Amino acid sequence: VEADTVDLRSVRFQVSSQEGLRMRAGDAPATLEFRYEHPTQTFAFEVEYTFDPDTYLVEVRGRAEGLSRGLLVSDLGVGPAINEFDQERDSTNLAYVVNQIQEGVRSTLFSDLEGPVIEEGPLLWAATRNTYFVVGILPVGQVGDPQYLGGLLAHPAQDVGGRVELAVTQSLDAGGAFEYLMYAGPQDYARLSAVGSEFQDVNPVGWRFLRPVLRPIIGVIMWVLVFFHTSLAIGYGWVLILVGILMRIVLFPLNHKAMRANLRNMAVQPLVKEIQTKYKDQPEKLQKEMIKLYKEHGFNPLAGCWPMLLPWPVLIALFFVFQNTIELRGVPFAWLPDLSTADPLYILPVLLGVSMFVMQWVSMRTMEEVNPQMKMMMWGMPIFMVVIFINLPSGLNLYYLTANLATLPQTWWISKERQKVRGRGPPAPAKA
Repeated sequence: VEADTVDLRSVRFQVSSQEGLRMRAGDAPATLEFRYEHPTQTFAFEVEYTFDPDTYLVEVRGRAEGLSRGLLVSDLGVGPAINEFDQERDSTNLAYVVNQIQEGVRSTLFSDLEGPVIEEGPLLWAATRNTYFVVGILPVGQVGDPQYLGGLLAHPAQDVGGRVELAVTQSLDAGGAFEYLMYAGPQDYARLSAVGSEFQDVNPVGWRFLRPVLRPIIGVIMWVLVFFHTSLAIGYGWVLILVGILMRIVLFPLNHKAMRANLRNMAVQPLVKEIQTKYKDQPEKLQKEMIKLYKEHGFNPLAGCWPMLLPWPVLIALFFVFQNTIELRGVPFAWLPDLSTADPLYILPVLLGVSMFVMQWVSMRTMEEVNPQMKMMMWGMPIFMVVIFINLPSGLNLYYLTANLATLPQTWWISKERQKVRGRGPPAPAKA
């Protein structure tokens, strides 16, 4: 006002209605109006907040009177409150996020901020989040409108350790008017997606180079989990067990094909060794004979590998689902108090390690030759997995354990087939 800045946080507003609002689910949206008039200058500021009790969105609109031009700076606070049992983890996840029109979504952890930062706009939205909740501001209108968010100001808070003070800037139009949406609520994927402008990416999952792959998988996984939970009216623990079994059923044809390829490769191994011994000093002849072997017997050393890699993207996606999915927060199952946190009794990770050992033992017991490296892997890998999974969400342990147990019958069958192959000679050449 006249080359000065009015800090509206410290002035007294007239409020309408003075008794405030009391709202219940199902009520119609209602509005609170605030008005401030400068005591000496011809300046007034009014803002109204419209609340819908069935959503976490608040419509904000207002006007600054008596200005020829102006810049509105809206405070985003110092991040959501810490309410989780694991307060250290929740504090570690405190961050601010912006969706810049040219550069896309960029997230910055509070712990990584060393000094004041200006995130240049225009911005599709700006937000601050912790593990499960988010507060964000989204402009109303088309990209490039004068009212679009011009940028975000961030600097370490002086009075609150580990926090960052945040504010977004917005130009006022010729009439001094402004408008935006505020979301204050859980990181519910469906709700965030409904807001638009890629607001569901407020908590970017995984590493940047993997996000294009993981995001669709996570979207499908979340839809499946919620669908089974609501349609079958069962808890998320049982949903994870069901999904683990169904995943193995879906992948059964591919795994079966891979195991068949392994059996075929195993049967051809005597011929492979014979060729390698016979032409060890003739590299070109060795290569030609190996290609001939591939064609005659359908031998492919990689045929049994790639189907085994398909479950891994799902497992990686589930890891990020359990890290930040509000639907699984605080959900108990059996002795587990919370599927989104580690098993307090370490039962699941130990059972997971045992299941991996049994699977490898069943697989190796019918092999003709087991080298020392494979034996070391049989003992070492389960221990390594227990160490890794012991601090991961118990829901992820439950899913992986279920998937392992569902795979055991197929592993047992293939070991029996391998035992039969050992008694036969090399197979006849495959028909052209």
